[in-house]
Amino acid sequence: MSVARITTVNFKIKENADAMVDNYVANAPSEFPEAEQLLQVRTSDTTVVAISLYANNEAMERASAARNKRIGSNQDQFESVDMKVGEVKLNHKN
Repeated sequence: MSVARITTVNFKIKENADAMVDNYVANAPSEFPEAEQLLQVRTSDTTVVAISLYANNEAMERASAARNKRIGSNQDQFESVDMKVGEVKLNHKN
């Protein structure tokens, strides 16, 4: 079964969240080509949750450099970043 990386980012201001959302939508598919699925959920004006599904841990680890670059280059905009990794137990699609 796939593995998921769930990253919750709380931004200091709404405008930074807006810019990051637009940038992620435009660039994430090419930055994370091994991702089976990419989701981004805006839960508030300043909070964004990104969920990435990968075939296995190795594929997820190969994406870590791109993730670290994306997070690292924007750290001054964040109030907090929380990341969790886990095995996907259900991925239902209609």
